[in-house]
Amino acid sequence: MGQQALSNNHEEIVRLVNAHKVYQMGTEQVRALAGVTISFKKGSFWAIMGPSGSGKSTMMNILGCLDRLTSGSYYLDGQDVSQLDDDSLSEFRLRYLGFIFQSFNLIPQLTVQRNIELPLYYLGWDASQSAARAKELAEQVGLADRVGHRPTELSGGQMQRVAIARALANNPHVIFADEPTGNLDSTTGEQILKLLVKLNEFGKTIIIVTHEPAIAECAKNRLHMIDGKIDRIEGD
Repeated sequence: MGQQALSNNHEEIVRLVNAHKVYQMGTEQVRALAGVTISFKKGSFWAIMGPSGSGKSTMMNILGCLDRLTSGSYYLDGQDVSQLDDDSLSEFRLRYLGFIFQSFNLIPQLTVQRNIELPLYYLGWDASQSAARAKELAEQVGLADRVGHRPTELSGGQMQRVAIARALANNPHVIFADEPTGNLDSTTGEQILKLLVKLNEFGKTIIIVTHEPAIAECAKNRLHMIDGKIDRIEGD
């Protein structure tokens, strides 16, 4: 699946159409998404908000191609990813999406450089190209002097910077961040949010999930969910 599979539409990056997600919990069916229709523009910055059980995490998993819709359609840059098989979905996720997690999800045995390089390894990049890209990204997030360190030798903020650099490695179309400051103190969290804002100013589409209104304020658009539906939208 190559770059040509993607749309040339310069406005829309994400579109959900009548999206439903139902989980079977024993004998009970839980409707996590209930007919959501929404689109996000390229270069936008969104925060998905809502109380526990509102569907915001399910929305993130669907948008990040980590889970599948029960019914409805999901278009990412013109490609109907809801129609892809598991292998194609994994390849699509690897090539076009970046992820930042609350728990960092770094591999402790690998150096900063190797952690950043990981997506490029799976994409089959040449070792010297991967190393150069990782060092460039480490510098971009302020960790040029830490490329030989391992995660256990870093602070929480530094680990999250590594995670951001890794998310950028494949030059993704969309960066997804799940509570990206949840394990950080307030000062370090502000630094990470400023870095995300800066990435957005450089044209990256960013979608974060958060329950913190103060964190959501850094996003230009806010999607509030309740009971698997869109409650309201704020912003541009």
